[in-house]
Amino acid sequence: MSKGLYIATLEPNSGKSIISLGLMQNLLGKTAKVAYFRPIIDKEENDKRDNHIDTLLSHFNLDIPYEETFALTRNEIVQNRNAGKIGDSLDLIIKKYKALEEKYDFILVEGTDFQGEGTVFEFDWNVNIAKNLGLPAVIVSTAQDKSLEDFTSSAEMAYKTFKSHDVEVIALVANKIQAENVEIIQKSVRAFLPETVDFSTIPMVKSLASPTMKEIKETLNGEVLFGAEHLGNLSGKFAVGAMQLRNFLTHLREGSVVITPGDRADLILGSLQAHLSSNYPNISGIILTGGIVPEPSILKLIDGLTTVVPIISVNDGTFNTTHRIGNIKSNIYAESKTKILTSLETFQKYVPADNLLEKLTSFENKVTTPRMFQYNLIEKARKAKKRLVLPEASDPRILTAAARLEVLDLVDIILLGNPKEIKEKATELGLSLDYNKTKVIFPSDYEGFEDYVETFYELRKHKNVNMDMARDIMNDVSYFGTMMIYKNDADGMVSGAVNTTGHTILPALQFIKTKPECSIVSSVFFMCLDDRVSVFGDCAINPNPNAAQLAEIAISSARSSAAFGIEPRIAMLSYSSGSSGKGEDVDKVREATEIVRAQCPDLKIEGPIQYDAAVDLKVGQSKMPGSEVAGQATVLIFPDLNTGNNTYKAVQRETGALAIGPMLQGLNKPVNDLSRGCTVDDIFNTVILTAIQAQGI
Repeated sequence: MSKGLYIATLEPNSGKSIISLGLMQNLLGKTAKVAYFRPIIDKEENDKRDNHIDTLLSHFNLDIPYEETFALTRNEIVQNRNAGKIGDSLDLIIKKYKALEEKYDFILVEGTDFQGEGTVFEFDWNVNIAKNLGLPAVIVSTAQDKSLEDFTSSAEMAYKTFKSHDVEVIALVANKIQAENVEIIQKSVRAFLPETVDFSTIPMVKSLASPTMKEIKETLNGEVLFGAEHLGNLSGKFAVGAMQLRNFLTHLREGSVVITPGDRADLILGSLQAHLSSNYPNISGIILTGGIVPEPSILKLIDGLTTVVPIISVNDGTFNTTHRIGNIKSNIYAESKTKILTSLETFQKYVPADNLLEKLTSFENKVTTPRMFQYNLIEKARKAKKRLVLPEASDPRILTAAARLEVLDLVDIILLGNPKEIKEKATELGLSLDYNKTKVIFPSDYEGFEDYVETFYELRKHKNVNMDMARDIMNDVSYFGTMMIYKNDADGMVSGAVNTTGHTILPALQFIKTKPECSIVSSVFFMCLDDRVSVFGDCAINPNPNAAQLAEIAISSARSSAAFGIEPRIAMLSYSSGSSGKGEDVDKVREATEIVRAQCPDLKIEGPIQYDAAVDLKVGQSKMPGSEVAGQATVLIFPDLNTGNNTYKAVQRETGALAIGPMLQGLNKPVNDLSRGCTVDDIFNTVILTAIQAQGI
């Protein structure tokens, strides 16, 4: 069993960050504690930290002190080599790696970048480090600017060198491959690579090769005049301002970087207006050349605009600026969220991660971390892409979550509202939504609107609803979104960021209705603690359920638990454990427990039981010895809403647990309610839950 993996490359700009990001995400989904380690980093200047380390630590929220994630700088290992002390360098690398090995279940190790002093020895360094750490390796190589012969010979050399030094290579990845060359590269590499070694090809991804405005600013040593908050914008083609505005506008493309002398106020203002106009594409930023800053009156005008892309002043002339930008080799930074998400999606699509991890990890891990649970949710959602409607599209949190979901391509999002207003709001937020993927629907303009009106009328005419009332109601986005689900034009809905719980759920109760075996709608939260995920129910819907309803909540929650990969062991909570307590409240819990046992004899259930006896093994076994549930409950059912809602919030606040939900149970089709104080992460997670429910769990 290996506790680590070494990612090595043969040259600079190989794209190995895609592999590091992708493997880390997959490892965190299957392993409780994962560390990231770089034996050698580039020289640290002006307190600037290693970009690779910062990106991994930040994006995955890894709890590792920065100083523990590397051993040496490039300068230090070169100095040691020149002094004949390369062994000292290896000793330090091994020491720091072993320190991590004692604290973590798995360590992802990323090799050097082949940039700067010492590159002639770099390949040997990586082979030697992998060998001395006793790690298998993944080799990443780029085919960009190489002939087939050059690529194949260098990949074969690398594979055989690692093997000759007793380093097991479990995979070879060919990056930045042209689509038409995939088959011939596969055939050429398989001529020397054994079938036991995975071989993957990743195509050139244009957006990953495009520098951000931050990279352009740093390369050109530019000064940001406006729009510093949008420096993460990806650049597209250049639009060089050397003509009149009417002609210049025709050259703008989506993501264009406008390059113009700083005294061309007409082109600067015209470009900003084009960015704000629905008739022209969005630009990524404006580079002002020649060291010329616009006049104060122009700066004042720009400063008053609500949406400003990065405007950067540089000293170089237009020609040199354009040439230098064209030569930038783009990297991925911690703040490059779009690039990170694109990298993860690219890895998932082209690299068989499960095959790699199967070769590495044969141990069984019973710990489920929040990251593992979230990873598993995403993987479940990915199995069958569902259509989810978000009726509160004017809310910035909804739009931001929709953009994040679009990048991952897990669900098809339908936004309800005024298309013009929604697109303007997305632009203000700096979001790049693809409206061919993410649909925007204005209810009354929808082609099926009249059919929806007629359907609602037929469903509710017994409640004295007439056609005029039905038409008015269908203009309400909550009702319209629910009708989309009823008519199979959507698979589920998430609402409540703006609307009340009642406004979200009432339409579902009126015509989606509950499942035949359910008399009530209830809810669960998935409480992601440090070492486990518990299911809490009902903490959001039913104020004071009777015994029969409490039993139904327990059964529904057990089914939800099992559907999400958590073995249900149900604790029916009360202020008393076992038969010791008396009183109306504890008797209700006792009766509900017996109902569950009668209806579902295969379920593991204990009740009444106190919270500490349910979750603490020592307490549980002392109070209820021999119980299959006490001390190891996974599904905790609260006797009433007051207890449940306060408890989940207390656990969340005091332990830092991630609370995913509420997820509604009992409806024929999934509708889920958000808190009006929800975050973008809450919306994202709830949409994923809803997509999984829509698969028919």
